[in-house]
Amino acid sequence: NTVLSASPATNEEPFLYTDSRGAFRVFVPAARTGSSGASWSSGTEAGRSLPLSSFFVAPPATPVLAIDVALALGKNLVLTPGVYDLCKPIVVSRPDTVVLGQGFATLVPQRGNAAMVVLPNTGVKVSGLIVDAGPVNSPVLLSVGTPLPASGAPANPDVIQDVFFRVGGAETTATSATVSLLDNASHSIIDDVWAWRADHGNDVGWTANTGASGVVVTGNDVTAYGLAVEHYQKSEVIWTGQGGTNVFFQNELPYDPPAQAAWSESATFNGYPAFQVGASVRTFQGYG
Repeated sequence: NTVLSASPATNEEPFLYTDSRGAFRVFVPAARTGSSGASWSSGTEAGRSLPLSSFFVAPPATPVLAIDVALALGKNLVLTPGVYDLCKPIVVSRPDTVVLGQGFATLVPQRGNAAMVVLPNTGVKVSGLIVDAGPVNSPVLLSVGTPLPASGAPANPDVIQDVFFRVGGAETTATSATVSLLDNASHSIIDDVWAWRADHGNDVGWTANTGASGVVVTGNDVTAYGLAVEHYQKSEVIWTGQGGTNVFFQNELPYDPPAQAAWSESATFNGYPAFQVGASVRTFQGYG
């Protein structure tokens, strides 16, 4: 039982609410450091309130081009419940953008593309999504940030919250994604992410639903909470950024390798690590 006196860096999830006039708005809480307890325990919540008019509200039939243009023009994004079959990625191109999935809107790439690409390293909040692997292998399902030196902002981090990944299990055809979540954004926060290469459901098997790694973190000073990664076929989490912190990790190794030779990192190393910290990493903190 590990008890931390304080969380190093947190950022509560944006949420939809109605104001005193009955109008819909979205509140975006501010980031905190060294915190404990609820962010609203003092009776006030630091952050900013956005009118719903600042959001592009998309149903599943919305063309990706229309979503990308709205994001490029400065709109935030609400994805309403449903399944979004995507022939190209949703591209979040501006900092401080809020992407809010409702009812766990489900994104499914169709042509080997990513489902979503987040380009800025500052202030983007992505929450409330399921991302399914599609029928053509996607190198990455969701990428956040770019691997630039000194990128990101501790006071205004990119945040990935309540975002779940599935490789197989739900689709009716074979599915594949090499990496489910790639986090390049320094100072970002990963909060409640479950990456699952399916061990039951539809089209499940060593060659039917293929996925190498669930989460890859290259950004520096990234903080993760509640990270669950299961059944991937190589190193399930690969963390190469400096100064990382992970608070709570849950893992299940793959159940279905047909032979040891199919699940061996090398001729002298059977299997793969569940959580692999890169050889060049000098500082990392993990709390179990």
